[in-house]
Amino acid sequence: MSVTSVQTPRRAGRDAGPRPPVALVVVCAALAIVLLVPLGYVVSVVADVGWATLEPLIFRPRVGELLVNTVLLVVLGVPLTVLLGVGGAWLVERTTLPARRFWAVVLVAPLAIPAFVSSYGWASVVPSIHGLSGGLLVSVLAYYPLVYLPAMAAIRGLDPALEESARSLGSSSWAVFGRVVLPQLRLAVLGGGLIVALHLLAEYGAFAFIRFDTFTTAIVVQYQSTFAGPAAGALGVVLSALCLTLLIAEAGARGRARYARIGSGAPRAAVPQRLGAFTPLVLLALAALGVAAVAVPLASVVRWLGRGGGGGAWSQPELPAALTQTVLLAGGGAVAAVLVALPLAWLTARHPGPLARLLEGTSYVAASLPAIIVALALVTVTLRVLPGLYQTAFTVVLAYVMIFLPRALVPLRSGIAQAPVALEETARSLGYTPLVARLRVTLPLLVPSLAAGAALVGLGAANELTATLLLAPTGTRTLATQFWSQASAIDYPAAAPYALLLILLSVPAVALMFAQSRRWGVR
Repeated sequence: MSVTSVQTPRRAGRDAGPRPPVALVVVCAALAIVLLVPLGYVVSVVADVGWATLEPLIFRPRVGELLVNTVLLVVLGVPLTVLLGVGGAWLVERTTLPARRFWAVVLVAPLAIPAFVSSYGWASVVPSIHGLSGGLLVSVLAYYPLVYLPAMAAIRGLDPALEESARSLGSSSWAVFGRVVLPQLRLAVLGGGLIVALHLLAEYGAFAFIRFDTFTTAIVVQYQSTFAGPAAGALGVVLSALCLTLLIAEAGARGRARYARIGSGAPRAAVPQRLGAFTPLVLLALAALGVAAVAVPLASVVRWLGRGGGGGAWSQPELPAALTQTVLLAGGGAVAAVLVALPLAWLTARHPGPLARLLEGTSYVAASLPAIIVALALVTVTLRVLPGLYQTAFTVVLAYVMIFLPRALVPLRSGIAQAPVALEETARSLGYTPLVARLRVTLPLLVPSLAAGAALVGLGAANELTATLLLAPTGTRTLATQFWSQASAIDYPAAAPYALLLILLSVPAVALMFAQSRRWGVR
Protein backbone atom coordinates (compact mmCIF):
# COMPACT_ATOMS: atom_id res chain seq x y z
CA MET A 1 0.00 0.00 0.00
CA SER A 2 1.39 3.37 -0.97
CA VAL A 3 2.28 5.99 1.57
CA THR A 4 1.49 9.65 1.09
CA SER A 5 2.12 12.85 2.96
CA VAL A 6 -0.68 15.27 3.69
CA GLN A 7 -1.03 18.60 5.42
CA THR A 8 -3.15 18.12 8.52
CA PRO A 9 -4.41 20.83 10.86
CA ARG A 10 -3.91 20.36 14.57
CA ARG A 11 -7.19 20.04 16.42
CA ALA A 12 -7.95 22.20 19.37
CA GLY A 13 -7.46 20.40 22.62
CA ARG A 14 -5.64 17.54 20.99
CA ASP A 15 -2.46 18.21 22.94
CA ALA A 16 -4.10 18.63 26.33
CA GLY A 17 -2.02 16.74 28.86
CA PRO A 18 -2.41 15.68 32.49
CA ARG A 19 -2.53 18.38 35.13
CA PRO A 20 1.07 19.45 35.94
CA PRO A 21 2.38 19.51 39.52
CA VAL A 22 1.93 22.87 41.23
CA ALA A 23 5.61 23.06 42.16
CA LEU A 24 6.63 22.61 38.52
CA VAL A 25 4.27 25.37 37.38
CA VAL A 26 5.53 27.72 40.10
CA VAL A 27 9.16 27.12 39.10
CA CYS A 28 8.42 27.64 35.40
CA ALA A 29 6.40 30.78 36.14
CA ALA A 30 9.26 32.23 38.21
CA LEU A 31 11.70 31.49 35.38
CA ALA A 32 9.33 33.09 32.86
CA ILE A 33 9.21 36.29 34.93
CA VAL A 34 13.01 36.51 34.92
CA LEU A 35 13.17 35.78 31.19
CA LEU A 36 10.75 38.64 30.49
CA VAL A 37 13.02 41.22 32.16
CA PRO A 38 14.41 42.48 28.79
CA LEU A 39 10.89 42.99 27.44
CA GLY A 40 9.95 44.72 30.68
CA TYR A 41 12.96 46.99 30.23
CA VAL A 42 11.70 48.10 26.83
CA VAL A 43 8.26 48.85 28.28
CA SER A 44 9.80 50.70 31.22
CA VAL A 45 11.87 52.90 28.90
CA VAL A 46 8.68 54.11 27.26
CA ALA A 47 6.99 54.62 30.64
CA ASP A 48 9.93 56.31 32.40
CA VAL A 49 11.20 58.55 29.63
CA GLY A 50 7.76 59.38 28.32
CA TRP A 51 6.49 59.66 24.79
CA ALA A 52 7.10 63.41 24.70
CA THR A 53 10.84 62.76 25.09
CA LEU A 54 10.97 59.62 22.95
CA GLU A 55 9.04 61.00 19.99
CA PRO A 56 11.69 63.46 18.74
CA LEU A 57 14.40 60.85 19.39
CA ILE A 58 12.58 58.21 17.33
CA PHE A 59 11.24 60.38 14.51
CA ARG A 60 14.50 61.94 13.38
CA PRO A 61 16.55 61.51 10.19
CA ARG A 62 19.23 59.38 11.86
CA VAL A 63 16.68 56.79 12.96
CA GLY A 64 15.24 56.81 9.45
CA GLU A 65 18.68 56.01 8.01
CA LEU A 66 19.16 53.19 10.51
CA LEU A 67 15.68 51.86 9.76
CA VAL A 68 16.36 51.78 6.02
CA ASN A 69 19.71 50.03 6.52
CA THR A 70 18.27 47.47 8.92
CA VAL A 71 15.11 46.72 6.93
CA LEU A 72 17.03 46.38 3.66
CA LEU A 73 19.50 44.09 5.38
CA VAL A 74 16.67 41.79 6.51
CA VAL A 75 14.55 42.05 3.35
CA LEU A 76 17.51 41.24 1.08
CA GLY A 77 19.57 39.05 3.39
CA VAL A 78 16.94 36.53 4.49
CA PRO A 79 15.87 35.52 0.94
CA LEU A 80 19.52 35.13 -0.04
CA THR A 81 20.22 32.85 2.93
CA VAL A 82 17.07 30.84 2.11
CA LEU A 83 18.17 30.51 -1.51
CA LEU A 84 21.65 29.28 -0.52
CA GLY A 85 20.42 27.12 2.36
CA VAL A 86 17.57 25.35 0.58
CA GLY A 87 19.50 25.09 -2.68
CA GLY A 88 22.53 23.60 -0.95
CA ALA A 89 20.39 21.15 1.02
CA TRP A 90 18.60 20.01 -2.13
CA LEU A 91 21.85 19.50 -4.00
CA VAL A 92 23.49 17.34 -1.31
CA GLU A 93 20.35 15.36 -0.46
CA ARG A 94 18.46 14.86 -3.71
CA THR A 95 20.85 15.09 -6.66
CA THR A 96 23.75 13.18 -8.19
CA LEU A 97 26.19 15.82 -6.96
CA PRO A 98 29.72 14.30 -6.85
CA ALA A 99 31.27 14.00 -3.36
CA ARG A 100 28.01 14.86 -1.63
CA ARG A 101 29.36 14.13 1.86
CA PHE A 102 32.24 16.55 1.30
CA TRP A 103 29.97 19.35 0.12
CA ALA A 104 27.52 18.68 2.97
CA VAL A 105 30.33 19.45 5.42
CA VAL A 106 31.59 22.46 3.44
CA LEU A 107 28.12 24.01 3.43
CA VAL A 108 27.80 23.82 7.23
CA ALA A 109 31.40 24.86 7.97
CA PRO A 110 30.72 28.64 8.14
CA LEU A 111 28.86 28.09 11.42
CA ALA A 112 32.22 27.39 13.05
CA ILE A 113 33.45 30.86 12.09
CA PRO A 114 31.89 33.71 14.14
CA ALA A 115 30.36 36.41 11.98
CA PHE A 116 32.72 39.06 13.33
CA VAL A 117 35.71 36.85 12.48
CA SER A 118 34.37 36.42 8.95
CA SER A 119 33.99 40.19 8.71
CA TYR A 120 37.56 40.60 10.00
CA GLY A 121 38.74 38.24 7.27
CA TRP A 122 36.95 40.07 4.50
CA ALA A 123 38.02 43.48 5.80
CA SER A 124 41.61 42.23 5.70
CA VAL A 125 41.32 41.07 2.09
CA VAL A 126 39.13 43.92 0.81
CA PRO A 127 39.77 47.01 2.99
CA SER A 128 37.24 49.02 0.96
CA ILE A 129 34.34 46.74 1.89
CA HIS A 130 31.59 48.70 3.63
CA GLY A 131 27.93 49.62 3.63
CA LEU A 132 24.91 47.50 2.76
CA SER A 133 26.67 45.44 0.11
CA GLY A 134 29.43 44.53 2.54
CA GLY A 135 26.92 43.78 5.28
CA LEU A 136 24.97 41.49 2.99
CA LEU A 137 28.10 39.68 1.82
CA VAL A 138 29.41 38.99 5.31
CA SER A 139 26.10 38.17 6.97
CA VAL A 140 24.71 35.93 4.23
CA LEU A 141 27.93 33.91 4.10
CA ALA A 142 27.95 33.58 7.89
CA TYR A 143 24.27 32.76 8.46
CA TYR A 144 22.96 30.74 5.50
CA PRO A 145 23.82 27.45 7.32
CA LEU A 146 21.06 28.34 9.82
CA VAL A 147 18.63 27.67 6.95
CA TYR A 148 20.67 24.88 5.40
CA LEU A 149 20.60 22.64 8.49
CA PRO A 150 16.81 22.57 9.05
CA ALA A 151 16.20 22.36 5.30
CA MET A 152 18.55 19.38 5.05
CA ALA A 153 16.80 17.62 7.92
CA ALA A 154 13.38 18.30 6.37
CA ILE A 155 14.41 17.09 2.91
CA ARG A 156 15.88 13.90 4.35
CA GLY A 157 12.54 13.21 6.04
CA LEU A 158 10.37 13.74 2.95
CA ASP A 159 8.64 10.73 1.45
CA PRO A 160 9.33 10.77 -2.33
CA ALA A 161 5.93 9.27 -3.20
CA LEU A 162 4.30 12.64 -3.82
CA GLU A 163 7.17 13.78 -6.02
CA GLU A 164 7.02 10.61 -8.09
CA SER A 165 3.26 10.97 -8.46
CA ALA A 166 3.68 14.53 -9.71
CA ARG A 167 6.27 13.44 -12.26
CA SER A 168 4.04 10.63 -13.46
CA LEU A 169 1.40 13.29 -14.19
CA GLY A 170 3.81 15.14 -16.43
CA SER A 171 5.28 17.78 -14.10
CA SER A 172 8.86 18.83 -14.74
CA SER A 173 11.56 18.63 -12.07
CA TRP A 174 11.31 22.40 -11.43
CA ALA A 175 7.51 22.16 -11.15
CA VAL A 176 7.78 19.26 -8.72
CA PHE A 177 10.26 21.20 -6.58
CA GLY A 178 8.10 24.32 -6.54
CA ARG A 179 4.69 22.70 -6.09
CA VAL A 180 5.47 19.61 -4.01
CA VAL A 181 8.78 19.97 -2.18
CA LEU A 182 8.83 23.65 -1.20
CA PRO A 183 5.41 23.60 0.54
CA GLN A 184 6.67 20.74 2.72
CA LEU A 185 9.77 22.78 3.62
CA ARG A 186 7.72 25.77 4.78
CA LEU A 187 8.25 25.19 8.49
CA ALA A 188 11.99 24.64 8.10
CA VAL A 189 12.39 27.70 5.85
CA LEU A 190 10.29 29.97 8.07
CA GLY A 191 12.08 28.83 11.21
CA GLY A 192 15.54 29.17 9.70
CA GLY A 193 14.64 32.50 8.11
CA LEU A 194 13.39 33.85 11.43
CA ILE A 195 16.63 32.85 13.17
CA VAL A 196 18.66 34.52 10.42
CA ALA A 197 16.55 37.69 10.61
CA LEU A 198 16.97 37.93 14.38
CA HIS A 199 20.74 37.42 14.00
CA LEU A 200 20.85 40.19 11.41
CA LEU A 201 19.03 42.56 13.76
CA ALA A 202 21.27 41.66 16.70
CA GLU A 203 24.68 41.50 15.01
CA TYR A 204 27.20 44.12 16.09
CA GLY A 205 30.81 43.08 15.53
CA ALA A 206 30.50 41.98 11.91
CA PHE A 207 28.89 45.26 10.84
CA ALA A 208 31.09 47.51 12.98
CA PHE A 209 34.17 46.13 11.20
CA ILE A 210 32.90 47.15 7.78
CA ARG A 211 31.37 50.47 8.88
CA PHE A 212 27.76 49.50 8.22
CA ASP A 213 25.37 51.23 10.64
CA THR A 214 22.37 49.35 12.01
CA PHE A 215 20.26 49.85 15.12
CA THR A 216 22.50 47.55 17.14
CA THR A 217 25.75 49.30 16.20
CA ALA A 218 24.14 52.68 16.89
CA ILE A 219 22.86 51.54 20.31
CA VAL A 220 26.35 50.41 21.32
CA VAL A 221 27.77 53.80 20.31
CA GLN A 222 25.04 55.61 22.25
CA TYR A 223 25.63 53.39 25.29
CA GLN A 224 29.35 54.12 25.25
CA SER A 225 28.74 57.88 25.04
CA THR A 226 25.64 58.37 27.25
CA PHE A 227 25.51 55.14 29.34
CA ALA A 228 22.05 53.98 28.25
CA GLY A 229 20.55 57.44 28.01
CA PRO A 230 17.23 58.32 26.35
CA ALA A 231 18.72 58.12 22.83
CA ALA A 232 19.89 54.53 23.38
CA GLY A 233 16.51 53.70 24.90
CA ALA A 234 14.66 55.14 21.91
CA LEU A 235 16.73 53.08 19.49
CA GLY A 236 16.17 50.03 21.67
CA VAL A 237 12.40 50.49 21.52
CA VAL A 238 12.45 50.57 17.71
CA LEU A 239 14.77 47.58 17.47
CA SER A 240 12.65 45.56 19.92
CA ALA A 241 9.52 46.44 17.94
CA LEU A 242 11.18 45.12 14.77
CA CYS A 243 12.15 41.86 16.48
CA LEU A 244 8.71 41.25 17.96
CA THR A 245 7.10 42.07 14.61
CA LEU A 246 9.25 39.41 12.96
CA LEU A 247 8.32 36.90 15.66
CA ILE A 248 4.59 37.53 15.18
CA ALA A 249 4.85 37.50 11.38
CA GLU A 250 6.67 34.16 11.40
CA ALA A 251 4.08 32.64 13.73
CA GLY A 252 1.29 33.83 11.47
CA ALA A 253 2.97 32.57 8.31
CA ARG A 254 3.70 29.20 9.92
CA GLY A 255 0.07 28.68 10.92
CA ARG A 256 -1.12 25.54 12.70
CA ALA A 257 -0.77 23.08 9.84
CA ARG A 258 1.60 20.13 9.98
CA TYR A 259 2.74 17.62 7.38
CA ALA A 260 2.27 13.99 8.25
CA ARG A 261 2.37 10.64 6.48
CA ILE A 262 -0.76 8.50 6.47
CA GLY A 263 -1.13 4.88 5.47
CA SER A 264 0.96 1.81 6.03
CA GLY A 265 4.45 1.16 4.87
CA ALA A 266 7.77 2.87 5.38
CA PRO A 267 9.43 5.80 3.60
CA ARG A 268 12.10 4.86 1.12
CA ALA A 269 15.08 6.70 -0.27
CA ALA A 270 14.39 9.08 -3.11
CA VAL A 271 15.99 8.52 -6.50
CA PRO A 272 18.63 11.26 -6.92
CA GLN A 273 17.97 13.78 -9.67
CA ARG A 274 20.62 13.81 -12.36
CA LEU A 275 22.47 17.09 -12.79
CA GLY A 276 23.81 16.11 -16.17
CA ALA A 277 25.42 18.97 -18.06
CA PHE A 278 24.88 21.31 -15.08
CA THR A 279 27.32 19.35 -12.90
CA PRO A 280 30.43 21.49 -13.66
CA LEU A 281 28.46 24.71 -13.11
CA VAL A 282 27.05 23.48 -9.79
CA LEU A 283 30.49 22.36 -8.60
CA LEU A 284 31.95 25.73 -9.54
CA ALA A 285 29.19 27.57 -7.64
CA LEU A 286 29.66 25.42 -4.53
CA ALA A 287 33.42 25.88 -4.68
CA ALA A 288 32.99 29.66 -4.93
CA LEU A 289 30.64 29.62 -1.96
CA GLY A 290 33.08 27.53 0.09
CA VAL A 291 35.96 29.86 -0.75
CA ALA A 292 33.99 32.99 0.12
CA ALA A 293 32.45 31.66 3.36
CA VAL A 294 35.30 29.52 4.71
CA ALA A 295 38.58 29.89 2.84
CA VAL A 296 38.74 33.70 2.87
CA PRO A 297 38.30 34.09 6.67
CA LEU A 298 40.63 31.17 7.44
CA ALA A 299 43.27 32.36 5.00
CA SER A 300 43.15 35.83 6.55
CA VAL A 301 43.60 34.42 10.05
CA VAL A 302 46.55 32.28 8.93
CA ARG A 303 48.09 35.19 7.02
CA TRP A 304 47.94 37.50 10.03
CA LEU A 305 49.31 34.75 12.25
CA GLY A 306 52.29 34.54 9.91
CA ARG A 307 52.79 38.28 9.98
CA GLY A 308 52.69 38.17 13.76
CA GLY A 309 55.76 35.96 13.76
CA GLY A 310 54.03 32.64 14.42
CA GLY A 311 55.19 31.94 17.95
CA GLY A 312 55.22 35.63 18.81
CA ALA A 313 51.49 35.91 18.18
CA TRP A 314 50.85 33.06 20.60
CA SER A 315 53.07 34.52 23.34
CA GLN A 316 50.61 37.24 24.36
CA PRO A 317 50.24 37.11 28.17
CA GLU A 318 46.45 37.65 27.99
CA LEU A 319 45.87 34.61 25.76
CA PRO A 320 45.76 31.84 28.43
CA ALA A 321 43.50 33.92 30.69
CA ALA A 322 41.16 34.72 27.80
CA LEU A 323 40.88 31.05 26.88
CA THR A 324 40.26 30.02 30.49
CA GLN A 325 37.65 32.71 31.14
CA THR A 326 35.88 31.93 27.86
CA VAL A 327 35.60 28.26 28.78
CA LEU A 328 34.42 29.09 32.32
CA LEU A 329 31.81 31.68 31.29
CA ALA A 330 30.57 29.72 28.28
CA GLY A 331 30.52 26.52 30.32
CA GLY A 332 28.64 28.27 33.13
CA GLY A 333 26.14 29.64 30.64
CA ALA A 334 25.68 26.19 29.09
CA VAL A 335 25.06 24.48 32.44
CA ALA A 336 22.75 27.25 33.64
CA ALA A 337 20.74 27.21 30.40
CA VAL A 338 20.27 23.45 30.62
CA LEU A 339 19.11 23.72 34.24
CA VAL A 340 16.65 26.47 33.34
CA ALA A 341 15.42 24.66 30.23
CA LEU A 342 14.84 21.34 32.01
CA PRO A 343 11.67 22.30 33.95
CA LEU A 344 10.28 24.24 30.97
CA ALA A 345 10.94 21.31 28.63
CA TRP A 346 9.46 18.85 31.12
CA LEU A 347 6.29 20.92 31.47
CA THR A 348 5.91 21.23 27.69
CA ALA A 349 6.63 17.57 26.90
CA ARG A 350 4.83 15.84 29.79
CA HIS A 351 2.02 18.31 30.46
CA PRO A 352 1.24 20.01 27.13
CA GLY A 353 -1.46 22.61 27.00
CA PRO A 354 -2.07 26.36 26.80
CA LEU A 355 -0.26 27.09 30.07
CA ALA A 356 2.80 25.12 29.00
CA ARG A 357 2.89 26.88 25.62
CA LEU A 358 2.55 30.27 27.29
CA LEU A 359 5.40 29.68 29.74
CA GLU A 360 7.61 28.15 27.07
CA GLY A 361 6.90 31.06 24.76
CA THR A 362 8.55 33.48 27.18
CA SER A 363 11.92 31.90 26.38
CA TYR A 364 11.47 32.60 22.68
CA VAL A 365 10.30 36.18 23.27
CA ALA A 366 13.35 36.88 25.43
CA ALA A 367 15.72 35.22 22.96
CA SER A 368 14.21 37.14 20.05
CA LEU A 369 15.44 40.43 21.49
CA PRO A 370 19.00 41.44 20.50
CA ALA A 371 21.82 40.85 22.95
CA ILE A 372 22.30 44.60 23.32
CA ILE A 373 18.73 44.96 24.66
CA VAL A 374 19.28 42.06 27.08
CA ALA A 375 22.52 43.65 28.26
CA LEU A 376 20.96 47.10 28.72
CA ALA A 377 18.08 45.53 30.65
CA LEU A 378 20.43 43.72 33.01
CA VAL A 379 22.57 46.84 33.45
CA THR A 380 19.48 48.84 34.42
CA VAL A 381 18.01 46.19 36.74
CA THR A 382 21.26 45.47 38.54
CA LEU A 383 22.07 49.14 39.08
CA ARG A 384 18.59 49.98 40.34
CA VAL A 385 17.61 46.82 42.22
CA LEU A 386 20.67 44.62 42.83
CA PRO A 387 23.79 46.80 42.53
CA GLY A 388 25.94 44.05 43.99
CA LEU A 389 25.36 41.98 40.83
CA TYR A 390 26.44 44.73 38.41
CA GLN A 391 29.36 43.61 36.24
CA THR A 392 29.65 40.17 37.81
CA ALA A 393 30.05 36.73 36.26
CA PHE A 394 26.52 35.91 37.45
CA THR A 395 25.06 38.69 35.28
CA VAL A 396 27.05 37.55 32.25
CA VAL A 397 25.85 33.96 32.68
CA LEU A 398 22.26 35.18 33.14
CA ALA A 399 22.53 37.10 29.87
CA TYR A 400 23.78 33.97 28.10
CA VAL A 401 20.79 32.04 29.44
CA MET A 402 18.33 34.67 28.23
CA ILE A 403 19.91 34.90 24.78
CA PHE A 404 20.53 31.21 24.08
CA LEU A 405 17.90 29.34 26.12
CA PRO A 406 15.97 28.00 23.07
CA ARG A 407 19.14 26.19 21.96
CA ALA A 408 18.90 24.06 25.11
CA LEU A 409 15.11 23.92 25.25
CA VAL A 410 14.50 22.39 21.81
CA PRO A 411 16.71 19.26 22.14
CA LEU A 412 15.63 18.74 25.76
CA ARG A 413 11.95 18.90 24.87
CA SER A 414 12.52 16.39 22.08
CA GLY A 415 14.48 14.06 24.37
CA ILE A 416 11.86 14.13 27.14
CA ALA A 417 9.06 13.52 24.64
CA GLN A 418 10.86 10.41 23.38
CA ALA A 419 11.63 9.00 26.85
CA PRO A 420 8.96 6.33 27.56
CA VAL A 421 6.78 7.19 30.55
CA ALA A 422 6.14 3.45 30.99
CA LEU A 423 9.72 2.96 32.18
CA GLU A 424 9.18 5.43 35.03
CA GLU A 425 5.91 3.73 35.94
CA THR A 426 7.66 0.36 36.03
CA ALA A 427 10.34 1.75 38.35
CA ARG A 428 7.69 3.22 40.63
CA SER A 429 5.90 -0.14 40.74
CA LEU A 430 9.16 -1.59 42.09
CA GLY A 431 9.06 0.80 45.03
CA TYR A 432 11.01 3.84 43.79
CA THR A 433 9.69 7.32 44.50
CA PRO A 434 8.80 9.46 41.44
CA LEU A 435 11.96 11.56 41.84
CA VAL A 436 14.26 8.55 42.18
CA ALA A 437 12.55 6.83 39.24
CA ARG A 438 13.18 9.86 37.03
CA LEU A 439 16.77 10.20 38.16
CA ARG A 440 17.58 6.52 37.64
CA VAL A 441 15.48 5.80 34.54
CA THR A 442 14.71 8.97 32.58
CA LEU A 443 17.82 11.06 33.25
CA PRO A 444 20.23 8.59 31.59
CA LEU A 445 18.01 8.65 28.49
CA LEU A 446 18.32 12.44 28.39
CA VAL A 447 22.13 12.54 28.39
CA PRO A 448 22.41 13.02 24.58
CA SER A 449 19.83 15.83 24.68
CA LEU A 450 21.51 17.46 27.67
CA ALA A 451 24.88 17.30 25.91
CA ALA A 452 23.44 18.70 22.68
CA GLY A 453 21.73 21.60 24.44
CA ALA A 454 24.83 22.43 26.47
CA ALA A 455 27.05 22.31 23.39
CA LEU A 456 24.79 24.61 21.38
CA VAL A 457 24.52 27.15 24.20
CA GLY A 458 28.27 26.95 24.82
CA LEU A 459 28.92 27.66 21.13
CA GLY A 460 26.81 30.79 21.21
CA ALA A 461 28.15 31.97 24.56
CA ALA A 462 31.80 31.57 23.56
CA ASN A 463 31.21 33.71 20.46
CA GLU A 464 28.91 36.28 22.10
CA LEU A 465 30.40 39.75 21.96
CA THR A 466 27.92 42.55 22.68
CA ALA A 467 26.51 41.43 26.04
CA THR A 468 29.95 40.32 27.21
CA LEU A 469 31.45 43.73 26.43
CA LEU A 470 28.75 45.51 28.43
CA LEU A 471 28.32 43.12 31.36
CA ALA A 472 31.67 41.43 32.02
CA PRO A 473 33.49 42.34 35.25
CA THR A 474 36.36 44.77 34.95
CA GLY A 475 39.46 42.91 33.88
CA THR A 476 37.54 40.00 32.36
CA ARG A 477 38.98 38.88 29.07
CA THR A 478 37.31 36.39 26.77
CA LEU A 479 38.50 35.28 23.36
CA ALA A 480 35.73 37.33 21.73
CA THR A 481 36.39 40.53 23.68
CA GLN A 482 40.17 40.25 23.31
CA PHE A 483 39.81 39.63 19.59
CA TRP A 484 37.57 42.68 19.36
CA SER A 485 39.98 44.81 21.36
CA GLN A 486 42.98 43.91 19.19
CA ALA A 487 41.13 44.08 15.90
CA SER A 488 39.53 47.43 16.76
CA ALA A 489 43.04 48.76 17.35
CA ILE A 490 43.95 47.55 13.84
CA ASP A 491 46.41 45.09 15.38
CA TYR A 492 45.30 42.22 13.15
CA PRO A 493 48.30 39.94 13.87
CA ALA A 494 47.58 40.11 17.61
CA ALA A 495 43.89 39.40 16.98
CA ALA A 496 44.54 36.32 14.83
CA PRO A 497 45.26 33.80 17.66
CA TYR A 498 41.99 34.68 19.38
CA ALA A 499 40.10 34.23 16.11
CA LEU A 500 41.66 30.82 15.51
CA LEU A 501 40.89 29.64 19.04
CA LEU A 502 37.26 30.76 18.65
CA ILE A 503 37.00 28.72 15.47
CA LEU A 504 38.58 25.64 17.09
CA LEU A 505 36.21 25.89 20.08
CA SER A 506 33.24 26.08 17.71
CA VAL A 507 34.08 23.02 15.62
CA PRO A 508 32.79 20.31 18.06
CA ALA A 509 29.44 22.03 18.59
CA VAL A 510 28.94 22.59 14.85
CA ALA A 511 29.80 18.94 14.18
CA LEU A 512 27.18 17.92 16.74
CA MET A 513 24.57 20.19 15.12
CA PHE A 514 25.35 18.69 11.72
CA ALA A 515 25.11 15.11 13.00
CA GLN A 516 21.80 15.82 14.75
CA SER A 517 20.30 17.42 11.65
CA ARG A 518 21.11 14.35 9.58
CA ARG A 519 19.75 12.03 12.27
CA TRP A 520 16.51 13.99 12.76
CA GLY A 521 15.91 13.89 9.04
CA VAL A 522 15.63 10.10 8.92
CA ARG A 523 13.21 9.68 11.85
